[in-house]
Order: sequence, then structure tokens, then C-alpha cells
Amino acid sequence: MSASPLNCCINPSILSADFVNLEAELARISNADAVHVDVMDNHFVPNLTLGLPVVERLQKVSPVPLDAHLMIANVDRWAPLYADAGVSSVTFHVEASDAPIKLARELRARGAKAGMALRPATPVEPYLDMLPELDMLLIMTVEPGFGGQAFLDVMLPKIRRARAAVDGSGVNVAIQVDGGITEETITRAAEAGANVFVAGSAVYGKPSPADAIESLRANGQLAFGRTALHLNNIAPQPA
Repeated sequence: MSASPLNCCINPSILSADFVNLEAELARISNADAVHVDVMDNHFVPNLTLGLPVVERLQKVSPVPLDAHLMIANVDRWAPLYADAGVSSVTFHVEASDAPIKLARELRARGAKAGMALRPATPVEPYLDMLPELDMLLIMTVEPGFGGQAFLDVMLPKIRRARAAVDGSGVNVAIQVDGGITEETITRAAEAGANVFVAGSAVYGKPSPADAIESLRANGQLAFGRTALHLNNIAPQPA
């Protein structure tokens, strides 16, 4: 999932994949930057998906890194175990953590990138001082817990504020968005400053998930490039 500030990454969500054939479904997205693994516990969110034993198995067979999104309670206890399993990036919800700075440091110490997620109603401003402790900030663009929801445009200003804070701080923190990402909404999210995109049905709902990834990445990169030019006050060169 390692995203530079100027590169867009596509992390397909296996929540939209065929759970009976997960190894084959992973092979269909081998050109992705990572695979987004939604871990839900029926406590923090009202849904139940998969847990640590399945993630450990996915880690062994996946052709791309795992980007684990933990929508679970008691995350301070469980998140480090996902890092121990070899997951490339572990994202916890700040609403579920009693000690988010300690947890982020522990994830990094165990070899994983540290991501922190915010629900739509959670403001970003109280956590901006934490940016140096993070590798990724996840702005949820739907309510966590279910796939197939529509993108919440009301989150665009929040993404812009997060991007301004990241660029102003000089830290290399990716801004991920999760929920309702399509060929259309990825442009709006990228223009707002996101550069890592979780896509479910927009990838697995297409005849060729690999082609869908390439198309989404191209759209996102183009839109994010325009944002980077604007933020750096660089005038586009004539064609």
C-alpha cells in the first residue's frame, strides 16, 4: 500500500469478492496496489465478516500486500496481532481506541504501516497532531459496516482539510477514502486530495477487475495531479 504523495493507489475490497473463492479472487486483482480486507466484529459495526485466522491465510496466498481495515471493538488488543501476521498496513478506528498514539507506535514497531480511520461524523481536526505517528489517514466516505453504499459528498471538505494539514506538516501520510468509489466519485475524491482509494463493486462488479483497476487508477491519478499542481501553484504546461 505504500503510496507516495503524488501517486494514486487502488485497493480493491474483498468485501465485494466471492468469499467461496478468495484465493482466485485475489489473483484477479494482482495489478492492485493492495487488497483492502474489511474486518468487522458485529460490535463496533452491525456486521460480521472475517477475523484473524482468515487474514493470516490470505496473507500467505495474496499476490499483493494486505491493507487491513479493522472495524472492531477492543482494537488496542487486537490490532497488533494483525501486524504480527505480516499484514502490510493495519488501520484502526480512532473511535474504538483508548490510546491511538500508543497503538500506532506499536503497529509500526511490529513492522506494519499504521493507519487511522475516522467515521463520517468524526472531525479530523482533533487528530492532526497525530499525523507524524501515522502512515495513512482513512476518511470514511460512507458509514462503516456495509458495502454498496453511496459516496457521501459531504466528506469532500473533510478530505480537503486533511490534505492541507498533511501537506502543511511535510509528513508522508497517505489519505485513503473508503465507500462509494466509482469511476465518477474517484475524480471528486482525488481532486479533494485523497490518493488511496478502496473500491469494491467498481472492481469486482466488472467483467475484468484488472481492467477496472487500471481505469480507476488512471482517473484518480489525473484528478490528483491537477490537485497537486494547484497546491504547489504550478501552472500546467501547454500540450
